[in-house]
Amino acid sequence: MRARIYKPAKTAMSSGTAKTNHWVLEYVAETAREVDPLMGWTSSVDTQAQVKLTFDTKESAVDYANEHGIEFVVQEPKPRKLNIRAGGYGENFATNRRGVWTH
Repeated sequence: MRARIYKPAKTAMSSGTAKTNHWVLEYVAETAREVDPLMGWTSSVDTQAQVKLTFDTKESAVDYANEHGIEFVVQEPKPRKLNIRAGGYGENFATNRRGVWTH
């Protein structure tokens, strides 16, 4: 049973970082998924691949894996550069813009 421990990235649909403050232990699927010929659903006999455990810190996730004899790989998160503008979102609609309105 192998697992990976990682910190999830923000979703592409928003600029918020709401669900990125925790660490996740996720089991790696050991068998391939199969397509059911009758319904066309994708299924797998490996139920561990559905399990995702969340932890507050990386150390607690590593401790859990060590206590339960789980082979794991830790993926460190890539640092994200913050994009903070002085005027914020309201700058898009300011009447005293120096540049030409482009969109």
